[in-house]
Amino acid sequence: MEITGKIKLIGETMTVGSAGTFRKRTLVVTTNEQYEQHIPIDFVQDKCDTLNSYKVGQEVKVSINIRGNEYNGKYFVSLQGWRIEKLSDAPVATTQTTEEKDDLPF
Repeated sequence: MEITGKIKLIGETMTVGSAGTFRKRTLVVTTNEQYEQHIPIDFVQDKCDTLNSYKVGQEVKVSINIRGNEYNGKYFVSLQGWRIEKLSDAPVATTQTTEEKDDLPF
């Protein structure tokens, strides 16, 4: 499955668990829909480093797996990223209208 959108946040790499050997890094992608969604996607272990060359504001396509588990009778869902592709660089500045470009005093 894939999610496309603009990078809103790239979290720091965290070590999780009692042994401190499990690495996790969260990427938040904002979708381009009528009602935009802010989707957190976890990258784990060696995939954490794939986010190093990306910046906030870039358009990306993220390949994900949906993960689910049970803990104490409650069910949880997470999205785990395994590939990310750049669709465009950071947003381009908006262009000026013709009226704004006109420097004439009259």
